[in-house]
Amino acid sequence: MPPRIPSSSGAARPPLLPLLITVTLLTLAVALWYLTRYSLRDEVGVHWHPPAEVRCDLHAGPCTARLGQGITLRLAIASDGPIRALERLPLEVRLAGIAAESARVDFVGRDMDMGLHRFPLEAVGGGVFRGEGQVTICTEAVMPWRAKVVVDTPQGRLGSWFDFDVARR
Repeated sequence: MPPRIPSSSGAARPPLLPLLITVTLLTLAVALWYLTRYSLRDEVGVHWHPPAEVRCDLHAGPCTARLGQGITLRLAIASDGPIRALERLPLEVRLAGIAAESARVDFVGRDMDMGLHRFPLEAVGGGVFRGEGQVTICTEAVMPWRAKVVVDTPQGRLGSWFDFDVARR
């Protein structure tokens, strides 16, 4: 009987090959997810300015940011009492010192990825934009949120942020 020659279809693969393929595919999936999330946030080209008051309380009243060259931005969340999850929140952005074409407010979790909650506002005249927003519920007793305000102006996109906490009921 002649000796058996193993066929190429029956050749054994190195045992680490399936693991390396899996790790490579997972790495590509994570990179694609990150790239997609980054591009959807649409924050490229926004010139960010810190809030004027470090300890401004959106629960109590409006917060202000100075965007340079005499431009001010004010965000007000009109709620009866403290801001609560899943309640519709009347939002108002006032811009002084420059005209704006549009404004939006994004609610993002500060310490936890809660997704992107974007609320475009409607221009009502005189640098005032209004609309409604909402923060989602969280499993934490107190969820730290950030309201990012972006306005489109002739000088480009300008923005600021305001931090606040939402306590679970």
